[in-house]
Amino acid sequence: MGIYYQASERTFHLKAKDTSYVIGILRDGYLVHYYWGKGIAKYNFSNYLQYQDRGFSGNPYEHRNDRVFSLDTLPQEYPQYGNSDFRKPAYQIQLENGSTISDLRYISHKIVKGKPKLNGLPSTYVEKDNEAETLEITMEDSIIGLKVILCYTVFEHLNVITRSVRFDNKGNESVTLLSAQSLCVDFRNADFDFLHLHGAHVKERHIERKPLRHGIQSIESTRGASSHQHNPFIALLKKDTTEDSGEVFAFNFVYSGNFLAQAEVDQFSNTRVTMGINPFDFRWKLEVGESFQSPEVVMVYSSEGIGEMSRTFHELYRNRLVRGLYRDKERPILINNWEATYFDFNSQKILEIAETGRKLGIELFVLDDGWYGKRDNDNSSLGDWFVDQNKLPNGLDQLAHSVKDMGMEFGLWVEPEMLSVDSDLYRQHPDWCLHVPNRSRSESRNQLILDFSREDVCDEITKRISDILSSAPISYVKWDMNRHMTEIGSAVLPAERQRETAHRYMLGLYKVMENIVSDFPHILFESCSGGGGRFDPGMLYYMPQTWTSDNTDAISRLKIQYGTSLVYPIVSMGAHVSAVPNHQVHRYTSLEMRGNVAMSSNLGYELNLAKLSNKEKEMVKDQVSEYKEIRQLIQFGDFYRLQSPFEGDETSWLFTTKDKTEIIVFYFRVLAEPAAPLTFIKLKGIDPCKQYQVVGTDKVYGGDELTYAGISIPAEIKGDFQSYVLRLKESKS
Repeated sequence: MGIYYQASERTFHLKAKDTSYVIGILRDGYLVHYYWGKGIAKYNFSNYLQYQDRGFSGNPYEHRNDRVFSLDTLPQEYPQYGNSDFRKPAYQIQLENGSTISDLRYISHKIVKGKPKLNGLPSTYVEKDNEAETLEITMEDSIIGLKVILCYTVFEHLNVITRSVRFDNKGNESVTLLSAQSLCVDFRNADFDFLHLHGAHVKERHIERKPLRHGIQSIESTRGASSHQHNPFIALLKKDTTEDSGEVFAFNFVYSGNFLAQAEVDQFSNTRVTMGINPFDFRWKLEVGESFQSPEVVMVYSSEGIGEMSRTFHELYRNRLVRGLYRDKERPILINNWEATYFDFNSQKILEIAETGRKLGIELFVLDDGWYGKRDNDNSSLGDWFVDQNKLPNGLDQLAHSVKDMGMEFGLWVEPEMLSVDSDLYRQHPDWCLHVPNRSRSESRNQLILDFSREDVCDEITKRISDILSSAPISYVKWDMNRHMTEIGSAVLPAERQRETAHRYMLGLYKVMENIVSDFPHILFESCSGGGGRFDPGMLYYMPQTWTSDNTDAISRLKIQYGTSLVYPIVSMGAHVSAVPNHQVHRYTSLEMRGNVAMSSNLGYELNLAKLSNKEKEMVKDQVSEYKEIRQLIQFGDFYRLQSPFEGDETSWLFTTKDKTEIIVFYFRVLAEPAAPLTFIKLKGIDPCKQYQVVGTDKVYGGDELTYAGISIPAEIKGDFQSYVLRLKESKS
């Protein structure tokens, strides 16, 4: 592992666990990309650059007489606009004279142990400097004095490289950033499939894989959040890549706002990948002496298919993105009252649900929306973070203590970024929401968005939420955000900085979150945005888990949880058992099916437990008991996908401990069919040299047999919406 600079060849060789990334300095300081892929011992230019005279691919000024040298055909590390490269640039600026041309050249570099923090932004980290090494390459446009620092970090034990960029204005006039992508990679071929995660509210992170084509393929968000519609993740896959074999080049943006990820296939079948803040409606003015730091992109290489890519992301994010007490701590089983009561509750009803949960072994009660202001529906009170005395006459403190006296922890729902028009806060500060002059303020869910680009707003919300969290023994917080941005403007920014608002909002939000999670380190925070509308690594840096989707239907959740698992660790996913018919799709599924799907993530319940039959309560009690036995394995084990819900009616996945001594397999069938074939599943990720006993039986199988011959799913499982769970442990006999 390490970063090696070969001065004679002017190359940088970045080596992570089993991957290499090679950069070169060419001619007059142009930074070029030579290789990214399977680890190699030494790079000797076997795939050397070849130059040809390509029609309509111009030549930079210094090489105007050399018609074979064109930036339009060169694989570059951080290309610019306007001096003979006609592809999309990695960044673009505008000078005071209106021109938008720049020209970066290499001037210096440094290699340091460890990984520097990004100022004001979430990012992966190291605990010891020997875990990683960082290369900082300084590029400069000498005419205008703009310096751009490209930052690369390689992790020792993972096939991971992270990238970010900092812009320093060292010139004599202001510079406006029109685009500032965090990453560019130029591949010298286009033989890839493009993989991404698309969706909608209650239908998040569905997998789509299509062949690359000439032109631009992109995903993006302009909603002010990473969004339900597109997750900030893409991957290029070789055509023959499967779950278990083949090359994957993956990119994930550590950011929670507007983003753009795109692959451009040019006229010569080269592929340029860029990822960063969406340049749509973005500008950032850099006065002399000011800097701009881009968010981080995590790059993962896998030579062993999509599954290995996922496990690399999982390990990195579990251990070096998530922080705090709950990074390594088992997550509690909770009961949330939302689908049980919605806004219609009082202390007695809440305590009845909590007491029933306690008897069933549930560890945490979460009070959802409706506890504050005059919140009897979604028309009012956001921003008025004061207890509704009509519903809770004795306040949160007594309610929380009553729950704790039962032997359970107490949690609370909040939505700090939002503002109701019908609220005392809005009446006091109507300019505190995002808005533009002389325009109506569009409401969604009867609410507006607070302007977190403003320091006074951030300070006041931090105080109000902190006061609530200090007022009672609260050990869990669900932080929600239930609409996307419109009329994006700030009352305190000058005209030339209005298009900075969306990014300044994210910086303000991150600051608020950092302050609150630091002041309340004992609280488990779960992020939420109408479910999975902000399920991204930026949020996981502050809050170690995310509400995966507002859709709690077990069948819908198969695709949602499967797709989410491509990038995000299982321990980051909240999953609840809810009532039937399901409130989102009105489907009936068995309590067993709902429980097994939810137990495949962080288990919770979201229904009125007090209304369950005695038989159902016993089933819940058994589910809770079983989950406590397997919780460590589910939340921190290695995850393997076996059958995809996107390819048929059957889904299965597997969890195994690091030492391969314990395994749990989940199998789900959506719809039965006549004359159906019998099912057997070949297991993955287990030790073929070990013997495994099926828990609760005397059956013992070799790991090699389970891997190559597979294990049968009992034919007795009949009908729609069925599930089956198989637990195995190493047999010493």
